[in-house]
Amino acid sequence: MTDCFVRLGQKLGCVKKPALSDRKVYVGNTPFPGEDVSVLHTQRFPNNRVISSKYTVFNFLPKNLFEQFRRIANFYFLCVGIVQLIIDTPVTPITSIAPLVFVVSVTAIKQGYEDYLRHKGDNEVNNRMTQVIRDGCIKEIKSMNIKVGDIVMVEKNQEFPCDLVMLSSYDKEGQCYVTTANLDGETNLKTHLCISNTRKCQTVNDFQHLHAHIECQQPITDLYRFIGRITVTTNAGEEIKSLGPANVLLRGARLKNTPYIYGCAIYTGPETKMALNSKNKGTKFSRVERAMNSFLIIFLVVLLVESLTCTILKYVFVNQSVVKDKLWYVPDMDTESELTALRGIETFLSFMVLFNYFIPISMYVTVEIQKFVGSLYFGWDIEMYDEKMDQPAKANTSDLNEELGQVEYLFTDKTGTLTENEMQFRECSLGGDKYMEVDNILFEKKPGHDHGRPVTQMTKKMEDFFTVLALCHTIRVDHPHSDLTEKATDRKFDYLGMSYEYQSSSPDEKAFLEACRRYGIVLHGIHDDRLEVTFKGEMRRYKLFHVLEFDPTRKRMSVIIQNEQDEIYLLCKGAESAILDRVTPNLKEVTLQHVTDYALLGLRTLVLARRLLSPEEYSEIDRRLREARNSLSDREAKLEEVFEFIERDLVLLGATAVEDKLQDDVPDTIQSLQRSGIKVWVLTGDKEETAVNISYSAGHFKQGFAELRITQMTSTVQCAEVMTRLKNIKDHASIDQPFVLVVDGASLRFAVKDHSDLFRSLCQSCVAVLCCRMSPLQKAEVVKLIKNSKEKPVTAAIGDGANDVSMIQEAHVGLGIMGKEGRQAVRNSDYAFAKFRFLKRAILVHGNYYYTRLANLVQFFFYKNVAFITAQLFYTFFSGFSQQTIYDVMNLTMYNITFTSLPIFIYSLFEKSISQEELLQNPHLYKKNARNAALSFKSFIKWNFLGLWHRAVFFFGVYFVFGNEGSIFSDGKSAGTWAFGTVLFTTVVAGVNFKLVIMTYTWNLPMFLAYLVAILGNTAMTLFYSGLRMPMILDIQNYFFVFYETMSSALIWLTIILLVVLALLPDLIIRVFTDITKTLEDSHLRLSLLPCIQDTRIWPEDDYKDHS
Repeated sequence: MTDCFVRLGQKLGCVKKPALSDRKVYVGNTPFPGEDVSVLHTQRFPNNRVISSKYTVFNFLPKNLFEQFRRIANFYFLCVGIVQLIIDTPVTPITSIAPLVFVVSVTAIKQGYEDYLRHKGDNEVNNRMTQVIRDGCIKEIKSMNIKVGDIVMVEKNQEFPCDLVMLSSYDKEGQCYVTTANLDGETNLKTHLCISNTRKCQTVNDFQHLHAHIECQQPITDLYRFIGRITVTTNAGEEIKSLGPANVLLRGARLKNTPYIYGCAIYTGPETKMALNSKNKGTKFSRVERAMNSFLIIFLVVLLVESLTCTILKYVFVNQSVVKDKLWYVPDMDTESELTALRGIETFLSFMVLFNYFIPISMYVTVEIQKFVGSLYFGWDIEMYDEKMDQPAKANTSDLNEELGQVEYLFTDKTGTLTENEMQFRECSLGGDKYMEVDNILFEKKPGHDHGRPVTQMTKKMEDFFTVLALCHTIRVDHPHSDLTEKATDRKFDYLGMSYEYQSSSPDEKAFLEACRRYGIVLHGIHDDRLEVTFKGEMRRYKLFHVLEFDPTRKRMSVIIQNEQDEIYLLCKGAESAILDRVTPNLKEVTLQHVTDYALLGLRTLVLARRLLSPEEYSEIDRRLREARNSLSDREAKLEEVFEFIERDLVLLGATAVEDKLQDDVPDTIQSLQRSGIKVWVLTGDKEETAVNISYSAGHFKQGFAELRITQMTSTVQCAEVMTRLKNIKDHASIDQPFVLVVDGASLRFAVKDHSDLFRSLCQSCVAVLCCRMSPLQKAEVVKLIKNSKEKPVTAAIGDGANDVSMIQEAHVGLGIMGKEGRQAVRNSDYAFAKFRFLKRAILVHGNYYYTRLANLVQFFFYKNVAFITAQLFYTFFSGFSQQTIYDVMNLTMYNITFTSLPIFIYSLFEKSISQEELLQNPHLYKKNARNAALSFKSFIKWNFLGLWHRAVFFFGVYFVFGNEGSIFSDGKSAGTWAFGTVLFTTVVAGVNFKLVIMTYTWNLPMFLAYLVAILGNTAMTLFYSGLRMPMILDIQNYFFVFYETMSSALIWLTIILLVVLALLPDLIIRVFTDITKTLEDSHLRLSLLPCIQDTRIWPEDDYKDHS
C-alpha cells in the first residue's frame, strides 16, 4: 500500500523520484549458476508496446479540449459563452458558442485524424511477429510481448523490434550490416559486431549453456552513444568485455546482407532510443507568433476599456432627469438607473459580450492550417530538388516558416556545407620532403618546379607513412555483389582492390585509402581479427588491438596494432595543433611549414605520427584502456585521461593535404545573402590559413576588405588588449572601409569568457566573421552570443554533420545539409536540403513569401474585426447605451467563419506581390521585412486606423441615408434597427473583401473563387436565412424578410457601392503610390548596382595566392 502512495506521489510530482542506477540485464533471463531466480525481478522494465499516439478513445475529448482551451482566444470565448448562458445578454449565446465550436471542432478533427494514423502505425508494429528463444526453443510472439533479457532472432531485411546487444551472427567474424535510414536518414550500410565470447552461439542449445549478464546505462536519447559491459561465465571464470555503440542494434534499423543475428533485448518500448527521439523537441516561437499574442493582449485590454467605459456612461446617461422624462415609455426605468455592484457587473459583462467579436476567434486555426499547407511548398519546390542525390527539400516543422523571412545572422559550417565534402588526395609532406599526386601518380615536388621525378619505388619512410594511412582509420571494406551469406574462406582477394568500396563517415579517410590503392597499397578488410593489407601484391597482416576513436575535442584518432614481426605500434593522425605538441623535435619545423603552405592553398591538412611500444608499455596501456572501457560511470572522462597518457612521445612521419572543392554557386549564394542584409559567419574546425583561403574563394571575404585577427591568444589580458586595439582601429577608420574578423578557437575561449560584450561589439561591427579551429560547443556558444545580444536578432545556422547539431539547435532557425557526414544535422534541423545553393531560394523566396503572407493574414484578421465591431460601439452612443445589437445572430456567427476568412486564407497561400525572379535578382528586397516590419506596432496602428476609417465611413454613411430619408422602401415603410444592421453588415463584408482585392497582386482561379464565395455566398446565405421561419428554434425572428425588403431598394445598393468606394479610396491611393515608388526605387537601384555586379569577381579555383 505504501508503494502505491509513493508511486502516486512521484507521478504528481510531490515525491522526488530516486536516481536510477545502471541496469543489469540477464541474457535469456537466466540467472548465473547458484543465483536465485529472484535476481531477475530486482528491476522493473516496460514491455515492448509502442505507443506514439497522444490520445485514447476515453481521454480524447477531455484532453484535447483542455489543450485547446489553454489558448487565450479560445478560453476567452468559452468564458463569454458561459456568461451568455448565465446572464441576460443582448445576443443569443449561439453567436459566441457556434464559432467556438467550429474552431475547436476543426482542430479536434485534424488532431484526432493524425492520432488515428499513429494508432494504426502502432498496432502494425506491436502485432508484428518476432522470434525469441524461450523455454528451450524458438517461439514466435508479437513484438509487443518482448521482454528485457529475451534473446531475439532477427532475419535479413527485418527491422529490429527493440534495442539489442548483438550476441552472434551468421558471419564467422561476428559482423552484420545494418541500415539506419528510419532512425537518422542515412542509407549507407553500417557494420555492427559482437564480442568474441558469444560469437559462436548459433543454436538454441548454445544459448542454453550461455550464462551472461549485461550492465549498461539507463536509456538516453543519443543514438550514437552507449556505455555498457557484458560479463560471461566460462570454465576459467568470469570474463568482462566492454560494450559500445558498435555492439548495439537499435529499434527501427534494418538488417541487410546478413541471413540472421541473435541479440539480447536491453531497451524495450518507450525506453528504446527511437521512442526517446520521437518526443517533441523544445518549442521555438517565431516573431510573428509573439506579435500575434501581443496584438491579442492589446485587443483584450481595449475590449475591457470599451466595456468599462460604456458601463459608466450608461449609468451617467440614464440618471439624467431629462433622459428619464424622455424615456417614459421604457419599463422599469427607475430600476434600470439604480447602480448596484451586481447590476454593474452584469452590465459590464453584457457589453463584453456585445463587443467580444473584436477578438478574431478563427485566426489561430487559420494560421495553423496556413503554416501547414505552406510548409508543403518547401518540399514541392522543384528548384530545390537535387537530381544527383534524388533528394527534395524537406520541412521538419511548419512552426517557423515565417522566421525564414527574418534572418539577420547566418552561421555556416564549411566542410560539407560550403564544400562538396568529396576529398581528393593532392600532396603530402614525408620525411621533410614534399610530394604531390599528378594523374594518379606520386611525384617528388621540387622547389621552383611543378613536380619532379615520379616515385617508382617506396622507401622505408614512405612505407611507414602510408602504413599509417592504410591502418589508422575506422573504414569498412565493402565487396559489391556479395554479402555475409558467403563464408569468409570463400571470399576471393582482389589484390588490386579495384572492386572494393571503402565506406566511412570520414571522407578524409576514404580519400587516404583510395590514394593508397592507387600506389599499390590495398586494404582488404578485417579477417580473423586481423587487418589485411597488400603492399605491391605482398600480403601483410596486422593484429588490431585497440582503436582510440576520434572526437572533435581531441582532434585526433589512433590505433594500436601488432605487425607480423610482433612489433606493437601506436599509429596516430590528427590536426597539427593536436599532434605537433606531442612529437619529438625532429622534422617538426619543416613539417609545420609545409602544413602552412598547404593551408594557404586551401587544402585540408592532417599530421601523421607513430610510436613503438614495448611489451611492458603495451601491457600497462591495455590494462588502463580495459579498465576505462569497462567502467560504467564517467567512461568518457576516464578514456580521455588514458588517451592523454598513451598519445605522447610520438615520432613525426609527415602530413597530408587533401582538396575539398567548393559546391556550385556558393560565392553567388553568399554574396546574395550579404546583399540582402544578412551577416554571414563561417564557423569551421579547419586550420586558420585553410579557412581564410576558402572564405576568399567562397566570396565570404573580398579584396579590399580590411582583416582584423584575434588568433594565438594565450591569456585573457592579451586577448582584451588585442580586441581593444582592433576596436580603436575599426572606430577610427573610414566609414566606407569594410572590415572582416578572423578568430580561432583558442582565442575565442578567452574572448567569450571575460570580455563577451567587447568581443560581440567588435564582431557585429564587421561585415563578415570567420571562426576557425572551432569545437562543436564553441559553435553553439558563438550563436548564443549573438542570439542573446540586446538587439535580439533572428539567427540561422546551417551544417551537415554531427558536429553542427549543437549550433543548429541553438539558432532560431536550424538548417541541415543532406551531406556525406550522416543525417544528424538533418534530423535536428527545422528545414533541410541537399546543397548550399538552395539556401538562397529558401531564404529570399520562401522566406519572403512565408513572412509577407502570414503577416498580412494576421494584420487582416485584426483589421476586419475592427471594421466589423466598431459600428456596434458607435451605435451604442445612439441607443442610450442600451446594449442593443445591430447585427443578427447569423451575421455575428458567420462573419469570422466564412464571409471574411476564406479569401484571406487563400490569399495567404498564393499571393506573390513580387515575382520569384525579382526576389532572386534583387536580394535587397529582403531587407524590407527586416525586424518584423510588417508586424511592427507602427504597421499595426496603420492597419487598425484604416479599419476605424472604413467603419466610420460605413456607419455614418448608412446613418446619413437612413436619417435623412423618411422612407427608403418602395411601399413607404420606414427602416428599423435590423434593416440598418443589414445594410451595415453587407457594406462591411463587401468593403473588407474589396480591400483584400486591392492588396492582391496574384490572380488565379482559387483567389477568384474565394472572393466569389465570400461576396455572392454572403448574399445567397442571407437571402436564404431571411426567408426562413424557425419558431421552434428562435422565439423572436427579427430578421424575417428584412433582407428582401432592404435590398429591394435601389438607393441601398447605390449607398453600398458609394460607401465602399469612398472608404477604400485611401487604400487605392496607397497601392498606386506604393507601386510607383517601388518601380522608381528598383530602376534606381539597378543603375547604382550595375558597376558592382560587373565587378563581382571571385578567385579562380586553381589560384592559390595568399589572400591573407
